[in-house]
Amino acid sequence: MTQVTLAHALPDDPIGWWIYLGTFVVYAVARWFFAWRQARRDGDSHPARAALAEDDPQPDVSGGFRSYRQFFGFVGSAVAVLAVAAVTAGRLRVVLLWVIIPLLVTALSYLDFRQSRAARARS
Repeated sequence: MTQVTLAHALPDDPIGWWIYLGTFVVYAVARWFFAWRQARRDGDSHPARAALAEDDPQPDVSGGFRSYRQFFGFVGSAVAVLAVAAVTAGRLRVVLLWVIIPLLVTALSYLDFRQSRAARARS
């Protein structure tokens, strides 16, 4: 009898869960930082409150992405991570992924911030 194995959808160990949680935290902190910096530039008297109170408008485009930049940013990031994981091994892979993934998550956060800022400006 042939046994078929499925790819893991969720991590089996606590370290994997901490990595997922860390990715979301990096995204949220980067997004908050960009909103805070914009509020300071706009001369808000309480930029931290303004950044935390930021509300995204509803997406204009159906689906999960509001623009082609977001879509291609996501796909390009996934391809970069897969390429690094496929080409490297051992400690080099771990180091590169620990450097590249936070940078890519921050870049995607910036794309989302710019997209929501543009949507608020149009409103």
